[in-house]
Amino acid sequence: MRETDMDFTIELAEPALQGCRWDQQREPVVILLGWAGCKDKHLAKYSSIYHNEGCVVIRYTAAWRTVFFSESFGLGSLRDQAQKLLELLFDYEIDENPIVLHVFSNGGFMLYRYMVELLRSHRQLARLRVVGTVFDSGPGNRNVVGSVRALNTVLSPHTGAALRYLALLLFAVLVFILRILLYPVTRFLHENHYDAMKSHPSLWPHLYLYSRSDTIIAHTDIEKMAEHRRHHRLPTQSVDFEKSEHVSHYRRYPEKYSALCSAFLRDCVRKDSAFTSGIPSY
Repeated sequence: MRETDMDFTIELAEPALQGCRWDQQREPVVILLGWAGCKDKHLAKYSSIYHNEGCVVIRYTAAWRTVFFSESFGLGSLRDQAQKLLELLFDYEIDENPIVLHVFSNGGFMLYRYMVELLRSHRQLARLRVVGTVFDSGPGNRNVVGSVRALNTVLSPHTGAALRYLALLLFAVLVFILRILLYPVTRFLHENHYDAMKSHPSLWPHLYLYSRSDTIIAHTDIEKMAEHRRHHRLPTQSVDFEKSEHVSHYRRYPEKYSALCSAFLRDCVRKDSAFTSGIPSY
């Protein structure tokens, strides 16, 4: 197994939990990509949905400093982490299993963008078989106000008021200049994640879980992405929880959220199994 400095968590499948629904050599692998500032104990609540389905679950959250600063300023710092995360599947010998990605907010979406690009361009990683993606509270598109609110949430427990406001002001100004005013020029150096995924979308099924009450990611951004995919006849589902806050849909509606994720997982794996075996899935 190759060395990695990534702080990830992996839970191996326990088929007895769900009566061996899957082939025990090919259990689905679910990769959870956390939101900026997310702690592993938060992701663990989501991983239980899939672990109880008999899946292998990998949890990873990129450092919030990388998400808010390096990536917001177009440095592409998460690409190496995305590659290491995908290479874990070979390390644990689960590279032939069907893969579902569960992506939270823009912090997870940034990693997802690089993973999709690597699955297209990297010779070894192109062998991996992603069968579906769940998006929770994302993606958003160049929303400076929402980004500042998100950064304030991360900074609040750790930073004094004066320093926090100064950091937020500096962040807002730089993002506005680099990613909005100068974007017609800078996009040729580093296209933002939202536009990149519209230009070169992943072809497997997507499920968008969001809320029009979200004050960090605009629900219209998510709806436009879903509509863009439908326009190109790509398999897309979306559910508006209406009243829940950012990445709080599961907390507020645990039964509905769990049922949606479980049904999406089973449907994606069933269709993939039918495709790989040559049996029609309809």
